[in-house]
Amino acid sequence: MISWLNSIDTALFYFFNGKLSNPIFDFIMPIITNQDYWAIPILILVFGLIFKGGSRGKITAALLILSVVATDSISAQFIKPMIGRLRPSHTFIESINLLVHKGGKYSFVSNHAANMFCAAAVITYFYSKWKYILFALAAIVAFSRVYVGVHYPGDVIFGGLFGFGIAWVVISLWVIVKMREIKRGKTWVLYE
Repeated sequence: MISWLNSIDTALFYFFNGKLSNPIFDFIMPIITNQDYWAIPILILVFGLIFKGGSRGKITAALLILSVVATDSISAQFIKPMIGRLRPSHTFIESINLLVHKGGKYSFVSNHAANMFCAAAVITYFYSKWKYILFALAAIVAFSRVYVGVHYPGDVIFGGLFGFGIAWVVISLWVIVKMREIKRGKTWVLYE
């Protein structure tokens, strides 16, 4: 069963990485997948939430930081070494369209996908009008990881699900804290 799923994942990888290859995506996808290009927009977002978002923004920023740090740490430090699935960029180096550095050794789950879907889930819990844009961005980043040759489709699918799940664990814990604080008459948990 596992080898069958792996063969499907590999075939899908070759389709996205090879068959869909074109000059426009070859230029755009390495930019989209490069986390250095995301650093300044993310910092602006976090500082904007903290300094311009009122109570809702501060709570969102705190949960965003907590959930993404947890997602990134768990996936990088525990899941990847435990599963031990080599990246396609390490396994098929001669036969793929590798557009970026081949990355670390292990691929399952994709930290990029996990972090982006986690962030999208947390932010849209508090700001639902951004749902479609943020989840579309997360999906594009996840797709870019396969397109540039460093992840299998399964890595990004399960990475996205993992990040989404961690976000909801953190949000659920927040709701428990919020309810407890409201019962105690505390107003710091309230926002408009």
